[in-house]
Amino acid sequence: MKQLTKAEEEVMQILWQLKKANVAAIINELPEPKPAYNTVSTIVRILESKGFVDHEQEGKGYLYFPLIAQSEYSNQSITKLVDNYFQGSFKSMVSFFVKKNDISLHDMEAIMKELNDKKD
Repeated sequence: MKQLTKAEEEVMQILWQLKKANVAAIINELPEPKPAYNTVSTIVRILESKGFVDHEQEGKGYLYFPLIAQSEYSNQSITKLVDNYFQGSFKSMVSFFVKKNDISLHDMEAIMKELNDKKD
C-alpha cells in the first residue's frame, strides 16, 4: 500500500468520517485557512490514482468515497513505523513511548488489562 502525504491523509480522514462527500463538503470540514477548491480536487484525484478513493456521479459533480478502510491504513502505517524506527519490535516501540510520555503505573496497568482482555 502506498504512503500518503500529510495533505492526502487529512483528506482521507475526512472521507473516512463522512463516508461519501463532494469536494465542497471536504473543504467545509478542513480547518482555516481553507484551501482552494482546485487544490482539494487535485488531492482527491491523486488519492483516486493511488487506489484510496473512488467516485460516483452525482448530478454534474462527483461524490468521493474511500476504498481503503481506516483500520487497514492505520495497521499498515503502524507496521511501517515499527519496522523503520524500532527494528520490527513492538516491545521497543512501546518502551520508547512509555519513556517519552512518562506514562503512569496506573495507565500501564490499564493498558496491560486491556491487552489481556483481548487475548481471552
